[in-house]
Amino acid sequence: MARNRRNRFPERIDNVTITGLADKGFCVGKTEEGMVVFVEKVVPGDVVDVRPFRKKKKVLFAAPLEFHKKSEDRVEPFCEHFGVCGGCKWQDFSYEGQLREKERIVRDALTRIGKVEVGEWEPILGSEETSFYRNKLEYGVANRRWLTADEVGDDTVTNEMDVIGFHKAGAYDKLIDIKKCHLQHGPSNELRNGIRELAIRMEIPFFDMRERVGLFRQFMIRTTTTGECMLVLAFFENDQDQIKPFLDAIMADYGEHLTSLYYCINGKINEYMMDLEMHLFAGTSTIKETLGHVSFHIGPKSFFQTNTRQGKRLYDITAEYAGLTGTENVYDLYTGIGSIGQYVAKDAGAVVGIEEIAAAIDDAKVNAEMNGLDNCTWYAGRTEDILTPEFAEKHGRPDVLITDPPRAGMHPKVIPMLLQLAPPVIVYVSCNPATQARDLALLDEKYKVVRARAVDMFPQTSHCESVVRLELR
Repeated sequence: MARNRRNRFPERIDNVTITGLADKGFCVGKTEEGMVVFVEKVVPGDVVDVRPFRKKKKVLFAAPLEFHKKSEDRVEPFCEHFGVCGGCKWQDFSYEGQLREKERIVRDALTRIGKVEVGEWEPILGSEETSFYRNKLEYGVANRRWLTADEVGDDTVTNEMDVIGFHKAGAYDKLIDIKKCHLQHGPSNELRNGIRELAIRMEIPFFDMRERVGLFRQFMIRTTTTGECMLVLAFFENDQDQIKPFLDAIMADYGEHLTSLYYCINGKINEYMMDLEMHLFAGTSTIKETLGHVSFHIGPKSFFQTNTRQGKRLYDITAEYAGLTGTENVYDLYTGIGSIGQYVAKDAGAVVGIEEIAAAIDDAKVNAEMNGLDNCTWYAGRTEDILTPEFAEKHGRPDVLITDPPRAGMHPKVIPMLLQLAPPVIVYVSCNPATQARDLALLDEKYKVVRARAVDMFPQTSHCESVVRLELR
């Protein structure tokens, strides 16, 4: 086993057996000697020789060199961009295999890493749609495209091309030119390809990320299960002589697909659009989505479950675990636009929601009124600041507390407050089983986990949600 002296790891490792999924597109592998290696572009069940390329905290990251055995769970990818675009890591891994591995990841996080005892494990809930399931996508716009490994050595191929697509990891100034994406339902592909051709025809300058010149920079498409569609375009500067004719042409060619058309001006270094002023150019200010018995007005900055149909099933499990009878006082932490709180409000006496993003609380208030819910109260601010003994004294001790924090989990100051409030039931919805396990371990002094279930919201990726019901010991 030859070693790379400079990087202090082997140049090649033979016969690595891939045993399971890991994060960010990697799989876990083990050598015959028991060394753990994280390998990209493989699936569980493969046996492969690998080339390590990075070492981080005694863990090796590697790429495959030669396959000795290919997994029985391997399937043919359905997207022409698979392997180059990083949006779908597991199209070559059967969905049955994905669900098996995701359930294992959640179980391992809670029981093996977090040392959490679970009363009843329920089977993972897979998504009925494994493609075209997203309701929101953001695309970059650039004047350079990413070249494949074969194209790099071809002198007849240039990367100077106006493209709309996704960033390749580590390539900030180039985009993968997307012809058909299998992630978003509705007119997403037609809009992306049509707007690209329209911009080229109208000679709208595509953004140069390296030189920071050009006009058309990025855009976002939101679609709903009700058939509505919102388009948000971002421009590098406010050049109305080009922006207005371009948007007029979009409405003329694609207005039949669009319920709402916005634009914004993004002259920043980064591509984050949620902190920018949005300008309504045509159509309605919001689009309407339904999630079971609840309806929502969604604006350009609204936070909403990305997989609507599976989101409804996630909320059904949450409501089942909450076990409401019509009289309970419910706290809904990290409520976003109040989607979970409003989903369970019909079965609750009162719902009190807390969310850090003020714009999301504005949405929650509008949507609660639209749904005729008069038993909901909303607070904008950080949960760790708002959830205090005085707050509980004002609103009453919660009978059921629902928490759906971001990937980082609950703030460290929130856990002691939950232990002090001691609601009889806590339902913890998580998009990161590792931080959920950490929080559950901290709640262990007063709570037991009686039910747990993994829910797959994002097929073809490594992400998985987890829902648990906790009860006082």
